[in-house]
Amino acid sequence: MTEDTIPTLQTEHLTLRGHRADDLEASAEMWCDPAVTRFIGGKPSSQEETWGRLLRYHGLWAMLGFGYWLVEDRSSGRFVGEVGFADFKREMEPSIAGTPEIGWALAPWAHGRGWATEAVRAALSWEDRQLPARRTVCMIAPENTPSIKLARKCGYTEFSRTTYKSQPTVLFARG
Repeated sequence: MTEDTIPTLQTEHLTLRGHRADDLEASAEMWCDPAVTRFIGGKPSSQEETWGRLLRYHGLWAMLGFGYWLVEDRSSGRFVGEVGFADFKREMEPSIAGTPEIGWALAPWAHGRGWATEAVRAALSWEDRQLPARRTVCMIAPENTPSIKLARKCGYTEFSRTTYKSQPTVLFARG
């Protein structure tokens, strides 16, 4: 699947589009920020790790028909973050393998503007049309209160507390 075949979504303030190779620098800048990775993996990512993430995003679309979008500010074109769905076949109990898992991350400069909610709702609207009657899940660190609040605002309810890679996590479901 190429960037041209990944659907582009528009909201009032945002464009959600497929990643391109030239998005690496902006994405790596976000993923190396400790404020972003504090609850996602716990440590900043290298440029090499971010490149692997971008390649994985394209693989998701090609293999599963869903994946992650790059989120940009419609007015400036500036990189805002990433949002989308995956099935990472995580080794955990209860298993969420086979269920689309939504995730999101925004650059620190974009926090507090309501854009995470706008991007997640756009992704969920797409999912409701393209993957109807499918349950989706998300996993969030219990200390990540802004993401827990966002998940609940978007219709997710907690269904389990577990561990993933020796870290506590809360699982939420929608649908």
